[in-house]
Amino acid sequence: MTQCEKVVKYIKDNGTITQREALGLGIYRLASRISDLRMAGMKIKTEDVKVQNVDGTFSWIARYSFMEEK
Repeated sequence: MTQCEKVVKYIKDNGTITQREALGLGIYRLASRISDLRMAGMKIKTEDVKVQNVDGTFSWIARYSFMEEK
């Protein structure tokens, strides 16, 4: 299974994917795989999510999901 196929399956099974979740799949460059999928014609949206770090500070991460069909 290619990395792109893993990303598609993960999103289908879980609804979204973040870089941390992608690391568990052995994918270290999730944004590149998302770009590949978009170039292949998949409609993927990006949501910026604020998360708290272990030291109490905050960071922004990207959460990817499929766009809903209308």
